[in-house]
Amino acid sequence: MSNAEYVQRMRIRFSKFGPARFISHLDIARTWERALNRAKIPMAYSQGFNRRPRMSFATATPLGTTSECEFVDIWTKEVLDPAETMQIITEKMAPGIKLLEIADVPTSGKKLQVLTIDSTFEITITEGISRDELKQKVADLLAADEILRERTVKKKLKQFDLRPMVYDLAVADSGSGEEGEPIMLIARLALEPSKTGRVDQVMLQLGLDPLDAKVHRKHVSLIEE
Repeated sequence: MSNAEYVQRMRIRFSKFGPARFISHLDIARTWERALNRAKIPMAYSQGFNRRPRMSFATATPLGTTSECEFVDIWTKEVLDPAETMQIITEKMAPGIKLLEIADVPTSGKKLQVLTIDSTFEITITEGISRDELKQKVADLLAADEILRERTVKKKLKQFDLRPMVYDLAVADSGSGEEGEPIMLIARLALEPSKTGRVDQVMLQLGLDPLDAKVHRKHVSLIEE
């Protein structure tokens, strides 16, 4: 698309909660398209036979994960006031998605997908391990030079090293520490085009069932352009 077809690019931070946490990334994109259409935002469109509104998301959130730090860029054919645009889209947005911030960014900047650095997750664990046992497992993980795991890539099992993808991992010092009280694990994981740490892989390495935890994305770091 040539620059002549758009005059403004806005970056929107939004949250995903409630029923929206079970919506796939593809359906989140469709939800945004419908909301922008209902809000009558003068979107720029892609070229080709199947023209789509010009949007760019930072990253997909794992299914079932809530978040307060999702990003989408939208390109428009007219210059709009960001605050007014945020209010108009909010009124037409589906339940479970809330716009939190909006700002102008350079129209010619890099796509969001290549600007991400890391993600910070809050992982609430309600059963299966004590606080002291989890702290020891976290210490062992951080002390490891290499953590080899397997994942499926194009229907084939491939081995990878998880350790470089875990930037920080800690058990939050909160609550009374009584037996049975939920434990919060804070994980800062790599979020780069060729190096992305996954919460489920970290939990499995710690001997935890990912399905037994509540996962919330708290923060995403972006490269400053």
